Amino acid sequence: MSTLSRLLITSLILIVASFPSSSGDAAESKPNIVVVFIDDMGWGDLSCFGNKAVETENIDRLAAEGIRFEQFYVNSPICSPSRVAISTGQYPQRWRITSYLSNRQHNNERGLAQWLDPKAPMLARMLHDSGYATGHFGKWHMGGQRDVGDAPLITEYGFDASLTNFEGLGPRVLAIKNAYDGKPTTRHTLGSDKLGRGKITYVDRSLVTQSFTAAAVNFVKQSVADDKPFYINVWPDDVHSPFFPPEARRGDGFKRTLYHGVLDTMDEQLGVLFDLIRNDEKLRDNTLVLLCSDNGPEQGAGTASPYRGFKTHLYEGGIRSPLIAWGPGLLDENAIGTFNRDSVFAAIDLAPSLLELAGVTPDADANFDGEALAGTLVGQSDESRKKPLYFRRPPDRDAFYDDDDLPDLAMREGNWKLLCEYDGSDAELFDLAADPSETKDVASDHATIVERLTRQLVAWHEAMPTDNGATYKERRRK
Repeated sequence: MSTLSRLLITSLILIVASFPSSSGDAAESKPNIVVVFIDDMGWGDLSCFGNKAVETENIDRLAAEGIRFEQFYVNSPICSPSRVAISTGQYPQRWRITSYLSNRQHNNERGLAQWLDPKAPMLARMLHDSGYATGHFGKWHMGGQRDVGDAPLITEYGFDASLTNFEGLGPRVLAIKNAYDGKPTTRHTLGSDKLGRGKITYVDRSLVTQSFTAAAVNFVKQSVADDKPFYINVWPDDVHSPFFPPEARRGDGFKRTLYHGVLDTMDEQLGVLFDLIRNDEKLRDNTLVLLCSDNGPEQGAGTASPYRGFKTHLYEGGIRSPLIAWGPGLLDENAIGTFNRDSVFAAIDLAPSLLELAGVTPDADANFDGEALAGTLVGQSDESRKKPLYFRRPPDRDAFYDDDDLPDLAMREGNWKLLCEYDGSDAELFDLAADPSETKDVASDHATIVERLTRQLVAWHEAMPTDNGATYKERRRK
């Protein structure tokens, strides 16, 4: 054999060896992703974020082995639009989902779409098309609730499997509410039991999250057996009022006590999934778990302390969320156990960031409003998003919790937070570096900054579509 022939054969062997030897090796090259999106939990409700009344030990362990983020935002102070943002990487106003989806008439009255358009750039679909097994287990609330039975199934958005509650279609777990005062038990369906289009199972209200977790565990095991990387949503809904913890956690029966009871129970039930991943070496080394809330807490239940405001508010307490990233084999080892207090980013940034981590190129027409910050998520960087963040209140929440005339719009640029009305009037300005609790309005001291930010914010608002598809600016011209 000539020298040239030996060199060619050696080169061929090296090239072949560089390719994965099995589909299992291919799965290991892509990180598994779990997104836990908790309903109505405040920034300060987890004990690892300061709660002294209840110990969320399983989530706390994620934080101790991962990274906590102080300046993470969701993109709406209410559920449905917040879920659209984390799913699409775009502002939910682009899809005319600006408040919680209700029955058909109520949606029409508020100018809302009946469901998220399946043409939206779904993170799940892009991962699915690149070889991921995808599952959604928990609250959906992006179509298929109340009397809206013709909405797309969850599996039409890029998921292989789903299990949801009364605010989505397909297989569902509906709650049986066992009253504390001796009254008969009731089924909490809000019309979902009449919509068909999926098997319905009834369980005690305190066991709904357990059902979602069990489905997620089975999905993970099947994905491992199939040698496929997986992306799953686990979106608990039991921390949304009314609260029905197990009898042992009802305490004095006051609202906050019941809330802490469901929070503690949810933590315990999620722990089963976390332990499955942690105790399997391959899963532990190649799985990223993200955990956050969809909006601020309901007044009288959770807490956003030290921040101002609650669910439905554009003040920090309504839109700032705890975020934990866990993944021992994926995080920078120097970042494990740290609290990132500097990076400013939001739920719309997660879709492009997770695609970057997975090595998946976004669809050409994705047009994300979010920015790819994969390095920040895994602790290799403290980079913030470069563009401002914009927010708009739900159209039906101009006043709530006895508030008088809540601000319509808000934005954050650097350390500046501006709030105003739709027309730019009544501007408030806060320096979040000096005043994160938004106690001192400094608008009168910074007229130039107020003018510039107000102009940007109103322009963003007016570029969003209205109920007839035209933008606010186009509708005004007519």
